[in-house]
Amino acid sequence: MTSRTKISRQALFAFIALWIAGCAGTPPDPTPPKRAADSAAQADIYAVGYRSISEKYIDPISVAEIAVGGMQGFAAIDPALRVERAGDLVRLTMDGRGISEFKAPGDDDSNAWAGLTVSFEQAGRDHSALMKKASAEKRYEAVFDGMLANLDVFSRYAGADEARRNRARRDGFGGIGIRFKIKNDKPIITMVMPGTPAANVELKAGDEITHIDGEALLKPKVHDVVAKLRGPTHSEVKVRVYRARADRSIDVIMERLHIVPPTVKASLENGLVVLKISSFNQATARSVAKELEAAKEQAGDGLRGLIIDLRGNPGGLLKQSVKVADLLLTHGHIVSTRGRHPDSLHHYEAGGRDLAGGLPTVVLVDGKSASASEIVAAAMQDRGRAVLIGTSSFGKGTVQTVIRLPNDGEVTLTWSRLVAPSGYALHGLGVRPAICTSGGTHDLKAFLRRSVAERLKARSSFSSWRTVGIGEKEARRELRESCPSERRDTELELKLARMLLDNQPLYAQAIELSATTNQAHK
Repeated sequence: MTSRTKISRQALFAFIALWIAGCAGTPPDPTPPKRAADSAAQADIYAVGYRSISEKYIDPISVAEIAVGGMQGFAAIDPALRVERAGDLVRLTMDGRGISEFKAPGDDDSNAWAGLTVSFEQAGRDHSALMKKASAEKRYEAVFDGMLANLDVFSRYAGADEARRNRARRDGFGGIGIRFKIKNDKPIITMVMPGTPAANVELKAGDEITHIDGEALLKPKVHDVVAKLRGPTHSEVKVRVYRARADRSIDVIMERLHIVPPTVKASLENGLVVLKISSFNQATARSVAKELEAAKEQAGDGLRGLIIDLRGNPGGLLKQSVKVADLLLTHGHIVSTRGRHPDSLHHYEAGGRDLAGGLPTVVLVDGKSASASEIVAAAMQDRGRAVLIGTSSFGKGTVQTVIRLPNDGEVTLTWSRLVAPSGYALHGLGVRPAICTSGGTHDLKAFLRRSVAERLKARSSFSSWRTVGIGEKEARRELRESCPSERRDTELELKLARMLLDNQPLYAQAIELSATTNQAHK
């Protein structure tokens, strides 16, 4: 994210007062100080949003287009309200009757369009009972949803509460380190994360949380329990649990610590280590490195292969996916990002050592593997470091930047596209596995041999995948149909991966098939 320029609070007070005073049908009385202050704060929020979106969105768009779309969002609160631009005029109507009209500001004047938005919003509240009843957050949501509606499905607005939850998922939060579920109206601990405050006081899976800070939990909702357990790091929380197997209640006091939810689960069997990565947050690459080192220490020379399971992984932090790929690649290109804003242009290269020491590797993907997952899969495949098994991935090949707003909400905005090492844009296409499991199969051995053989005969499919243009939508659709995108959560892909890693000639054929041969751009 780039830093944002602060709007002068004094200038906005005067500016908004003029806009409101000039609103059609508004008495010429002086604007009350509190109303002017509230209007200035609202305009600050809209101005930051308008300016940032216009500067950073992946395709060119003017502040005027964004603002008109935002004000059209008033209709989400009251369908009788309409905003339209006709030449140099912008009008607000209700049931077809004009209630406010202004000359349109300059196309890229974010402050003026923000002031106009606040003026129209106030006029709407003066004439619409639904607008007047709506909270400030509901109005922000309507405007930001309106301004983002015509962009793309991945650009979205989150209010302050949702934004805080989003930041907790990305960056961690102050908590005690448990997972729980509501069962029969009771919060039951399902997992205690090692090394966390909950583990240190020996809370256990199966414990029922009955009180938090002395308050009984009576038919609580998940978000209520979460809100009570989380708090500033190093603050204290008192929890009472009922342990059914011991038929007793236990009171513990814990100091909240910074908790980053685990995203990596490892298992080791017959010399093959399986890393299931559920998403990419701040700790993912570190966790992958830790699990790989633990597997090497445990198995020693008996470690024969690695399976990275990205099925169902929706993505997450781009830089974490780059770091995960870098743990297994010693050199070469990992991914590029291309957008309009200078800060959106990046070229990531691998460097260092392969933490797995060149172990034969299989990556599992499916129709829910998206974004950061696709970065890892494409890099490992294009660099000839892994064989992909599964179905075509989701095809979410865009990068979003997060714009923090003055109301503590945030806009997640698409600002660049992901380009695989072999040069193809991931968006709308995804990653094509060497061994496609769409539809499933029962005869695993025959399927594995036939799949690799068929792919060897049809190597041109990989060539087409890597050369099709971003604008060739029909061609991209047909390529995806050659291995339809599906959600795969069965054991089939894991069984095929183990069989492939046990058959080195077949593994070598699959690697040769899917690795790019043109290294010029890597």
